[in-house]
Amino acid sequence: MGQEVVLRIVLESPPPGVDFGLQKGRGHAYETVQKQRSGSGDLVFEFAVGVKPPGDFNGPFVQGPKGERFVYVGIGTSVGQADSCWSRRLKIPLSGITNEMLDAAVILETRVPGTGRDGGPNCATVKPFGGWTVSPP
Repeated sequence: MGQEVVLRIVLESPPPGVDFGLQKGRGHAYETVQKQRSGSGDLVFEFAVGVKPPGDFNGPFVQGPKGERFVYVGIGTSVGQADSCWSRRLKIPLSGITNEMLDAAVILETRVPGTGRDGGPNCATVKPFGGWTVSPP
């Protein structure tokens, strides 16, 4: 039997007025959950994923093949914001999470830039990715 771990994604200072949300499900059969509109601060997404030994992640939020798992945050029209000029997704890798972190974790947190080099919402795979840390609840 696997365990669960809570993940927290902090999207730092995304451009204001844009909707962001977690992708739950895969392919065309997904829904957007925890939809939030950016303002002047950070956005926070918190959700649980399954962990099967030895450190493989699963569940409705987890995307990608074993060993390369990730989570998508949808942006603008991809989360239903019809009046947005943005239609993007941000790919958050689940890499670098160790068994020691899982044993110690109540919550694992990552902080990623919300604004890309073009001044719009950050998109594609987060680079450079600062990784995950054990965080208090």
